[in-house]
Order: sequence, then C-alpha cells, then structure tokens
Amino acid sequence: MLICGLYLLLPLLATVLYSFATEWNKTILPEGLTLQWFTALFQDLRFLNSFGRSLILSASATVVSLIVTVPAIFAIVVYAPRLERYVQALVMTTYALPGVIMAVGLIRAYAGKGISMLIVVGGAYVVGMLPFIYQGTRNSLRTVNAASLMEAAELLGASRWHAFLRIIVPNIMPGILVSALLSFSMLFGEFVLINILVGGKFETLQIYLFGVLNRSGHIASALVVSYFIIMAIISGLLMKLGAIGQSQQKGDSQ
Repeated sequence: MLICGLYLLLPLLATVLYSFATEWNKTILPEGLTLQWFTALFQDLRFLNSFGRSLILSASATVVSLIVTVPAIFAIVVYAPRLERYVQALVMTTYALPGVIMAVGLIRAYAGKGISMLIVVGGAYVVGMLPFIYQGTRNSLRTVNAASLMEAAELLGASRWHAFLRIIVPNIMPGILVSALLSFSMLFGEFVLINILVGGKFETLQIYLFGVLNRSGHIASALVVSYFIIMAIISGLLMKLGAIGQSQQKGDSQ
C-alpha cells in the first residue's frame, strides 16, 4: 500500500512543486519558488472563459441527465424489475464506445442537419453519464427499499409523484450526489468529444490545457493544480449541501 501510495502521489507532488518552481533543471528540488505562474494563469482571459464554458457545459449535462435518468431508473426498479437486466445491459453498452468512434458517428449522423454540434456534444454527455448515474441511483433505491417506502406512502394517501419527490429522492440523495459528482468530474475533464466535434469554436478547459502544454510546462502545472483545488471545493460544497439536507430531513421527521 505504501509503494502504491508513493507511485500515485509522487507525480502529483512533482506537478505541485513544478507549478511553484522558478527553475528546476539540475537539482532534486526546485531552485526557487514563485507565484508568477498562477498569477499569469488567472490573468489570462482565455483560461477564465474556458473554465466558465467547461463549468456550464458539465453542470448542464449533469443536471439534465439526473432529471431524465433518476425518475426512469426509479420506475424500472420499483414497477418493472423484470426489465432491469435489459436496461442495465443497454446502459452499460456506452462503455463499449470509445470517444473517437462516438465522435465520428455523431459527425456522420448530425453534420449538415442544422443542429449545433454543441447541442450534440451535450446530448452525448448526457448519454455517456448513464452508467454512473444508473448504478449509483439503483444501489441507493435498493438500500432504502424504495418499493416498500412507496407502498407505505401510497397507503397513507400520497400520490406516486408526491411520494417520489418528498420521500424517495431525499432518502437516495447521497447516492444521487455521488453519481452527480462522478459524472461532473468526468465531463469536466473530457477532451476527445468536445475537441473533435467543436474544437476551438468552444474552447473548454481541457482544450486550453492542451494548448498550454506546448507553451509552458509551469503554467500547465499551475492549471492542473488549480483544477484539483477547484474540483475539491465543488465536491466539498455539494457534499456539505447533501449533509445539510439530510440533517433537515431528520429534523422534520422527528
């Protein structure tokens, strides 16, 4: 475990040090430390714009995928369990499609049809996140025994839609949040689809990083470190919101 930990942490540590290094050519440790690479990065409008585009695109696709997928998974698990194995096999087939093949297929299908490729990318993102959201939501529904909860709620006079929103969703919120975080982080770092289908017309953070790698390794390292910090902050905020929601739910039930 120690060897594995060192193997995984050493590249990250080297990236962090390189993002602060003035020069690092002939010594084991950096010859000096500076913040100029981070200053140059956050003063670059291209970086700020690309970060905003990645954030909006990833968040939008994740929200749409949750809105469409979670009720569908709930209906299948609770009301049509016999179809679950077929749906699971269909959802998992997205793993079998490499990004390059998917991009070429989408170009062949939608190019020249008057549909913006940005919308096509968003739809591909929604479909690509199905395995993550499906598995997390399905496990959460089984953990809380959603079928029994629905039966109890309907016996007490609640409609199916009301019971789903007020009882099922709050109880499976941890699983939804984990699925959303995993989906968002995957989309935020996606490069192949957006680069092939849209390219420089809609420069995201990964496309910007690919261009920076050819110019300055220091700025690229600063970007990677900033990316890790930003993702950690977003994840922490979402988990905090989920914990607050669960606390309020327990208070209301008491």
